Amino acid sequence: MQPILRGRYRARLAQDDNDLRSAQRLRWLCFHGRNGVPDDGQALDSDGMDAECRHMLVEDVATGALVCCFRFLPLADGSQIARSYSAQFYDLRALEGFDGPMVEIGRFCTHPDHHDPDIVRIAWAAMTRFVEESGIEMLFGCSSFIGCEPETHAEAFVMLKERHLAPRRWWPRVKAPRVFRFARAFRLRKPDARRAMAAMPPLLRSYLAMGGWVSDHAVVDPALRTMHVFTGLEIRTIPPARRRLLHALAERPA
Repeated sequence: MQPILRGRYRARLAQDDNDLRSAQRLRWLCFHGRNGVPDDGQALDSDGMDAECRHMLVEDVATGALVCCFRFLPLADGSQIARSYSAQFYDLRALEGFDGPMVEIGRFCTHPDHHDPDIVRIAWAAMTRFVEESGIEMLFGCSSFIGCEPETHAEAFVMLKERHLAPRRWWPRVKAPRVFRFARAFRLRKPDARRAMAAMPPLLRSYLAMGGWVSDHAVVDPALRTMHVFTGLEIRTIPPARRRLLHALAERPA
């Protein structure tokens, strides 16, 4: 896949171990450093999935600084779902029946000192190009909320329960030992749309705008101090106007 250039940013695939270490360093800053873990300047966030995945980097062209990264795992179809990171935390047997190419997106993060919305836009453009070139029919992964207190995320959870639960045929079931069943806990509560969307993580907000859906429960991760929901997006359900926008971004060459 060729790099994509948008304004001051370039998205490209990692090429070597140095690129991978740069991504792992940014991930550490985003997922561990925010929790006050002591930093010697060399700490990395890494796991066994890194060797199985491809890694996308978004860099500031002028400085070469890495401002965003994510990894992705292509699967031939749902029969390979057990290989995914998400399958460690969710019972995804319903998705074994999905008969098209899939890709799991994980460890998506942006540098804590960079807030330009074009960063997320070019990251999505890069994934869009991969999806189109590879014939992918479903994106999936875990979308994280920072903090393990359910009430902190209540408005967002209520909105997810009300409007964005997974189709029954793909329903992710409980597997992790510690979960919060928000659809059950907030079954009688109605969402405040403005407050709910303000409380929604940016990546999840993007998924939902494209027609994405989520599990009915959140997995609690005390080590990273997050709660995450399984998130899926069938490519054919993306609204035409948004597909055209993503396609236009993905077509811009470096």
